[in-house]
This record gives sequence, structure tokens and C-alpha cells, in this order.
Amino acid sequence: MVIKTIEDVLFPGIDVRLERVAFTADALEVSAAACGPAPRCPGCWARARRVHSAYERGLAERPLTGRKLQVRLRVRRFFCDRSSCKRKTFVEQVRGLSERYRRSSIGTKQWLHAVAVELGGRAGERLCRQLRLSAGRSKLLGLLEAPVVPERSPRVLGVDEFAFRKGCTYGTVLVDVEAGRVVDVLPDRTSETFADWLRAHPGVEIVCRDRATAYTRAVKEAAPHALEIADRWHLLQNLSAAVEKTCHQHRACLRKRIEDEAPDPPEPPRMDLPLPGLPATQMVERTRHRHEDVHRLVDAGWTISAIARRLNLDRKTVRRFRDTDLDQLLASARDRRPAGILEPFKPYLNSRFTEISGQVSGTRLFLEIRERGYRGSRQVVRKHLAALRAGTAEPVRADIPSPRKITSWIMRPREALTESREERLLEVRLACPDIARACDLARSFSDLVRHQRGHLLLEWIPQAEQDAPKPMSGFAGFLRRDLDAVTAGLTLTWSSGVVEGHVNRIKTLKRAMYGRASFPLLRTRILTPP
Repeated sequence: MVIKTIEDVLFPGIDVRLERVAFTADALEVSAAACGPAPRCPGCWARARRVHSAYERGLAERPLTGRKLQVRLRVRRFFCDRSSCKRKTFVEQVRGLSERYRRSSIGTKQWLHAVAVELGGRAGERLCRQLRLSAGRSKLLGLLEAPVVPERSPRVLGVDEFAFRKGCTYGTVLVDVEAGRVVDVLPDRTSETFADWLRAHPGVEIVCRDRATAYTRAVKEAAPHALEIADRWHLLQNLSAAVEKTCHQHRACLRKRIEDEAPDPPEPPRMDLPLPGLPATQMVERTRHRHEDVHRLVDAGWTISAIARRLNLDRKTVRRFRDTDLDQLLASARDRRPAGILEPFKPYLNSRFTEISGQVSGTRLFLEIRERGYRGSRQVVRKHLAALRAGTAEPVRADIPSPRKITSWIMRPREALTESREERLLEVRLACPDIARACDLARSFSDLVRHQRGHLLLEWIPQAEQDAPKPMSGFAGFLRRDLDAVTAGLTLTWSSGVVEGHVNRIKTLKRAMYGRASFPLLRTRILTPP
């Protein structure tokens, strides 16, 4: 068993001599003296021989046993005896402990730098307060220094945009795809800025990008010999948008087929017995829990103001829950149910309205559907009948899948679809030939992307341009204009996946800084490796 001295614990491998240790309630003060060999002059690198004087400096060290640790370090000032050196005297620095002009130890600086990299200014300051480290947000952010951008561009360069403020201002992030690290951050997404960067940093051979035309123009202008690769994920995203647009345009075909095949709407079943209890809606459950909380605090002797502050409610709301019976509160919550409760009864109301040629009172129909299980208010029924008389009532919606849902069925691999979704998709294909054609084209293109069969792209594009819906033919024309990059993306293994990961990290950093940081500070945090 090796027994270490207190010097080995406080200053392991450091040339200092411990002189005194003083304890206080929340701090530990250590006095030490530098005892290493004579240092070299930082100006001429000559070894010092004579001591000029000595003085004591304070260093904030990492906390120990939950207490702040303050080091009072006595260091020596030496003469520089070389006549050609501009320095006459200089102060020694203890390796591994002190640095010039710094009032904290090197170990503390490393801790603060790690906190600044991970959390930034304000959040880092709060953590340092818990760790008993003396550091404000300005000090933490001052420790961050952006690494030097290499003079030459990486061989495989990934480029993508990110939002400073979504829909308003954007920047550009450049990533070394092979190394997986950010190379530089540009203040905008214009082709001129990116082209200037490519000229100043030659050497790029492959550029992985999305479908942005600004980056394409910059590459062709500043690095014409570089091979451009269109990202496969963005290609599938553009294809999905074209399919969804096709489904939107042909939604009437689906509605027409459903209406032609649908039988007459059945009459809602009669309910002989009332409902056993209130349905467990969100409003009913919230009312019940709030009533319990208020009465529990009232029984504990809390005042109305204290309960309002505790539950974040208005005082009048607290008083109403205290003085009103629970059944009455639940009945009020039931009456406030949304108008969607009328939806199952609309076919019955529409048929009854047609039978009597509109000469029917809302009270009569309200009583009829109430006998069949309706639990809503009378006013909702009256509003629907008024819309029927004015001809502005919304028709009873058929069970038609949304365009986004149909698109998700088409874009997924066939083996990932359940049997029920496969049947629904087959019904959609039978209802609209254009959607069926878009489905066939989308699935064949997805196979090209997933299996990297770029050599078959020239066969797919003419098929999509000839007999396909307009959104799909437009997508095919867009591919033809960017044919070389798309073919490379469907052939080579490179992609922008690493770039997208860094974009997500940038979003996290940007939101953590709450928009207060300037572009240089944000750029520094992005470029600083974690």
C-alpha cells in the first residue's frame, strides 16, 4: 500500500513545496513555494542564473472536499544576463500549475473550458456556482477560441445551410465528411460567399450537398473540377413532396369513389339506458383532479390566495371549486365538450332534414338524437340546422386517408406495410390511376436510391416525364437538370449524413444561447470540438 503525502495529493508531479494549510468553514487555503530549477528567459531562451526577488500570487484551484481551494504561491523573479535580450527580469511559471497573467490554475482553466464548451455562458455560470468555481459567463466565454481554419479544403467537403432565424436569415456550415468535423461556418448562404471560401481554400475534390442551387453555382464557378454529389435523403424528401402534391390534386377521385360505393348512412343505434357515467374526457378529468387539489389544501388550512399561488389559478376559480359541488362542476365540463360530439349524428340529422324539406324544429331533432345517445348541447344542433338551411353546412366526411398518410404508405418499403395498410393503399390505387402511376414511379425510384443503382436513372427519368402526373414529371425534370450530381449520389457511398448531424448540433447550441450571441461567438462554439 502506497501512502501519499498531502503534497502528492494537492500538487502531483509539480515542483512546489508545501508550507502551510489553513481551513475555514467553506474554503481551504494552501501556501506553497516554487522550488523547481531555474527557468529559461521567455525572450531569448537563455537559462537564468540570478534571483532578482520573490513575491506571492493567488491561484484559484479546483475545489477539494466540497470547499474552495485557494493557493498562495510564492514565485521568484530572475535576471536575464544576456545583454542582447530586451527583457531584464522575468517571473518563473510552475509547469502544470500556473500561467502568465492568469489567476487560476491550469487544471481549473481546463475545467472551465470544458464547461464553456458544453454549456456556454449563463448555464455554465450556474453549474460553476454549484461546483464552487469562481467564474462568470464572460470569463467562461472568453476561454473559447475558434480553431484556425486549414489553408486547404478537405478532400470531401459537405455543405449545408442552417437557420439563424427560421424563414429570415441563414448561414452555411462546411464539414470534413471523412473526419466528421466542422471546418468553417459562413455568415450567409449565398453563392458568392461560398465561392470566395472555395477560392481561398483550394483542394476540394468531392462536394456533398443538398438540392440548393446557390451551392451548385458556387462549386461550378470556384471549383469546376470537383465532383458534386446530391444527397440521397434530400432526393427522397423531394420525391415525397411530389407524391403528396399528386395526392392533394386527386383527392376528389378518392371522395367520388367512396361516395359512389358507400350505402345509405345507417341510423344511429338507439340507447335504451343512459350512459353509466361521464366519458373520461380531458376536461372532465382535469376538473375532478382540480377539485381534489383545492379541497385537500382547504382542509389543510390554506387560504384562497395561497392555493391560487400554489396551483397557478385565479382566486375566483379557487373559490368556485371550493364552493361548488363536484357533480355540478362535472356537468359543466360535460356541457363544454366540443362540437365534434355531433359528428356521428350528422347523417341522421341530414336525412331527417331532407325528409321534412327543412320544416323541422331544432328542439324536435335534438330530442330525437338525445334518445339515441347524443350528450351534447342543444345549441350545437341548432347551429348545424341553420347551416343546412343556408347551404353552408360541411358535408359528412367520408373515410378518406389524408394525402400525407397515403404518401407515407407509398414511400415505405413494401415489407414495412401491414396487411390493412396494404389493402387501403390498393383501394386508393384503384380509385385514382394518377396516384397509382405516382406510386409505381416513387417505388421504383426509391429502389434506385436504396440499392444505389444510378446507372438506371436515365431509364427512369423519361418514363416519369412522359405519362406521369405533373408533380412527378416536374421532379423528373429537376433531376435531369442536375443529372451528374444525382447519378453520383445514387452510385457513390458519400452523402450529407454527417453534415445533417452537425446541423442538429448547431440547432441545440443556437437554442441554448437564446439568440443573444453574436455570429463570431456562435461560430466559435460550433468550431470548438466537444
